Amino acid sequence: LVLQAAWALGGGQVRYSVPEEAKGGTVVGRLAQDLGLEAGEAEARRLRLVAQGRRASVEVSGASGALVVSSRLDREELCGKSAPCALRLEVLLERPLRVFHVEVEVTDINDNAPLFPAATKNLSIAELITMPGSRFPLEGASDADIGANAQLSYTLSPSEHFTLDLQKTEDSDENMKSLFLVLTKGLDRESLAEHRLVLTAIDGGRPALTGTVELLVSVLDANDNAPQFNQSNYKVRLPESAPPGTVLNATEGTLVTQVGATDLDEGINHEFSFSIVSLVPATKRDVFSIDAQTGEIRLRGPLDFEEVRLYELQIAARDMGVPPLSGHCSVMLEVLDVNDNAPEVWVTSLSVPVPEDASVGTVVALLSVSDRDSGANGRVRCAVWPPAPFGLVATFAGSYSLVLREALDRERVSEYEVEVRAEDGGAPPLRASRGLRVPVSDVNDNAPAFAQAVYTVLARENNAAGAELARLIAESSLPGSRFPLEGASDADIGANAQLSYTLSPSEHFALDLQRSEEHLESLFLVLTKGLDRESLAEHRLVLTAIDGGRPALTGTVELLVSVLDANDNAPQFNQSVYKVRLPEDSVEGTLVAHVGATDPDEGINHEFSFSVVSLVPATKRDVFSIDPMSGEIRLRGPLDFEEVRFYELQIAARDNGVPPLSGHCKVVVEVLDVNDNAPEVWVTSLSVPVPEDASVGTVVALLSVS
Repeated sequence: LVLQAAWALGGGQVRYSVPEEAKGGTVVGRLAQDLGLEAGEAEARRLRLVAQGRRASVEVSGASGALVVSSRLDREELCGKSAPCALRLEVLLERPLRVFHVEVEVTDINDNAPLFPAATKNLSIAELITMPGSRFPLEGASDADIGANAQLSYTLSPSEHFTLDLQKTEDSDENMKSLFLVLTKGLDRESLAEHRLVLTAIDGGRPALTGTVELLVSVLDANDNAPQFNQSNYKVRLPESAPPGTVLNATEGTLVTQVGATDLDEGINHEFSFSIVSLVPATKRDVFSIDAQTGEIRLRGPLDFEEVRLYELQIAARDMGVPPLSGHCSVMLEVLDVNDNAPEVWVTSLSVPVPEDASVGTVVALLSVSDRDSGANGRVRCAVWPPAPFGLVATFAGSYSLVLREALDRERVSEYEVEVRAEDGGAPPLRASRGLRVPVSDVNDNAPAFAQAVYTVLARENNAAGAELARLIAESSLPGSRFPLEGASDADIGANAQLSYTLSPSEHFALDLQRSEEHLESLFLVLTKGLDRESLAEHRLVLTAIDGGRPALTGTVELLVSVLDANDNAPQFNQSVYKVRLPEDSVEGTLVAHVGATDPDEGINHEFSFSVVSLVPATKRDVFSIDPMSGEIRLRGPLDFEEVRFYELQIAARDNGVPPLSGHCKVVVEVLDVNDNAPEVWVTSLSVPVPEDASVGTVVALLSVS
């Protein structure tokens, strides 16, 4: 691997050459031999390299005096693109003390692949207007190597539409080339909207290394497609009675049909609008309108079977391209004759009100139906709306009974609005209806009912006995305010709706029912014994309502009493005393101790912060700091064993209640002594005595300090 060595006696300089990435231990040159030293003289006179800041990657082998590779040689890291790449070294020889200059040239190997600026390159090319032969510049790859290893060539993945052109730039070196993507065949966006190509860069190394970039070519649209209708002919049949729109709002008119079209282009070339270009008969142009955007054709004027039986409309779809392109279709509309006599409905008998416990099948009303038309237009079908709880039963031709089909419930619906609907067999059918009002009479069949299955009650702990509590529904009330409990309701009336109440047994609560002179009732839940949230945070009670029926019916609701917290617990530390030992050389920020505490209260009464309330000695308050949230105690100043050997900190945890409560603990810090080290100085080489005629700059000694 040693390529060359040259010894210039006049200049005192040795030159060697070695390839980059040579393995450790590779001999670069026989340095001792090239300096003219005898065997063993290199080791005896301590032949060595003089350190010059950055590590040299080569060293002198002590026994042989050879210059060998000691660590990785990377030419690109050492010199980049500069050539030649040389390491300039100084070699020291003692007895007498002499300095020699050694130059090691690091030669290039092909260890870097070509690299593109990005993994993907996006290009946009317009279809039709971009002609074959058009050129699009590309950014080439780069190679960190030099010489032949950095000479790049390019290839393109197979494509019938594109090829590659590489041109050398005038008045530039071999590496300065212009790269172009050349269009060889016209593009059609509707056939393929995106082309994916792979551009490969190949360097001149042996073996060659490669790099790739993906070219994404997006094809821009040109207006080369006219709109195409989904159908060339539309056939529609409409009755002459189809309602038209108004002059102010044509969209209210009957929908004749909706034509649809597509355009394979994109952008404004893809956008188009509909219009009616001709109509037969031409005198009826005002009968129809078309929505330019949706293609909906609607009636704007009335149809008349006796006047015109067939319409033919020519519809155009015109795009927004330049020049615009159009497509066409025809719409054939056949007008149908209609029936113009509606059925008639009469009520011949009505039996109301109906008791809510009436049996299914009870007859409520008798009706008669007729239609003056004949054939299918005169055949009438009847139905009742809503379809429950009543139904229609045909008794004989043209006669019906309205009967009860389902059980009634006056408390749910006290009166029904029933509509009897008649429809003939015409095309389209004509309809008529008759409305009936059917009231329902009451029967006692309902138990008391509460508005909710569970009521929530909020109460403060430590409230005095006799304080009144109230459930909280939508109100935001201050603790201790007086609110009535919501009683039950009974859908019945009279004695069946008279209610009394009972409460499940409880040592903390009682029920109070007050009646006013106006016979209005107020219901309260009363606290009879003080509450303690830490002992029991929630009380569950059952309130029962009993009506005055025979037999009596009952309803219940669960009362959920949540006890609100009072600040009656101080924070408690995990330990009353913490003992810590720290060396006096501990740096600022060192964690001294981590104190912890708990508070059984909740909310803000549960939240607390830490602080240092006292320190012995008091003159050293700046030595420690505590995080008020985490309880971490850290050094804020230096420790000195010779000055203070023990510290005692009093720590407080103070909650956020009103008034606040505090807990305390003690932290004892013992300071440990450490050994200090002074600097040291060594003389690594000394050449004495010094001749009195020694020149300025003569090296007398070498020293090392640590």
